[in-house]
Amino acid sequence: MFKKLFGKEEKVDKEVLVSPITGEAVDITEVPDPTFSEKMMGDGLAFKPTDGKIVAPISGEIVNLFPTLHAVGIKSKAGVEYLIHIGLDTVMLDGEGFTAHIQQGDKVNAGDPLITVDLDFVQEKAKTITPLVITSDVASVDKNINQTVVKGETEVLTVHL
Repeated sequence: MFKKLFGKEEKVDKEVLVSPITGEAVDITEVPDPTFSEKMMGDGLAFKPTDGKIVAPISGEIVNLFPTLHAVGIKSKAGVEYLIHIGLDTVMLDGEGFTAHIQQGDKVNAGDPLITVDLDFVQEKAKTITPLVITSDVASVDKNINQTVVKGETEVLTVHL
């Protein structure tokens, strides 16, 4: 009651993320790029998309929208940063096939549209497997992988802070 009265934030000990993509969730070690599979940027998971609509996996702020629109950084309300890297070798497409629905600095809620991707176009030029990486230090991560997921609905990560 006093926290609400005096406007202090309640400390959270975990965050739950929903899938940013409709498709299949797989372990990050399956990504055919050592930067992701060897967790050089952080732990997480990846998606094999069947739909080109990418949504926010958690509520927070867009802290990075790459000019090529192939990657988005989101900082959650608890201060954890997440990176969605749409496909592999997609930086070379220079934004072609990508439409952003957000800008850097925007506040988003879980499930809000971020980027739409022309999957057929990307499939011809690059790979569509899409890592979601936790780029902040966290205590531990529980993953729900090897399953079909629906964007904005299926819980895929529990991040313990």
